[in-house]
Amino acid sequence: MPLNQHWMTAAAGAAAGLVNGCFGGGGGMVLLPILDRTAGLSQRRLYATCVGIIFPVCLVSACVYLVQGGVSLAAAAPYLVGGLAGGWLGGRLYGKVPTRYLRWLFAGFLLYAGVRYLL
Repeated sequence: MPLNQHWMTAAAGAAAGLVNGCFGGGGGMVLLPILDRTAGLSQRRLYATCVGIIFPVCLVSACVYLVQGGVSLAAAAPYLVGGLAGGWLGGRLYGKVPTRYLRWLFAGFLLYAGVRYLL
């Protein structure tokens, strides 16, 4: 990989980490289109790779929040249980849902979330 591309990928990772750290999530939304244009991965591998990158980024952000006293474990616990179950189910469904549906579901979720944030 040329040196110029190393800097670009590091900058993309930094942008994803910054977004994730500032907003408590969303770094994957930064990485997904960048990986789509640069990595040459199939749609399924693209999503899985993005999750593989974002997981440690989220872990670092969560540790920083925890050290700074910004995490309410009591409030997070019920969501964590559901999130773990949903993550397990989503992982099991990996490869079984057509990518065209995944694209529409992801776009619909982004649209819904964007409208909710604006209102």
